[in-house]
Amino acid sequence: MNEPLRTLIEAARKAPRTKSDLEVQRRSFAYGNTHFENEKITREMVNRIADEMPFAENVNLNANRVDE
Repeated sequence: MNEPLRTLIEAARKAPRTKSDLEVQRRSFAYGNTHFENEKITREMVNRIADEMPFAENVNLNANRVDE
């Protein structure tokens, strides 16, 4: 691994992660794994279900939502 890449990876490891960042990553992971198994699953479906979960009110995703 070259030094610039190693430096970037180390910086990413130390970067602070917000609850919102983790929630966006969780939803993306859920979508990727479910859509892989069933093409009828959409990001909108994952977001709707995640929004209904009890802990969803603790996270603000307005700035970070990925609906692509």
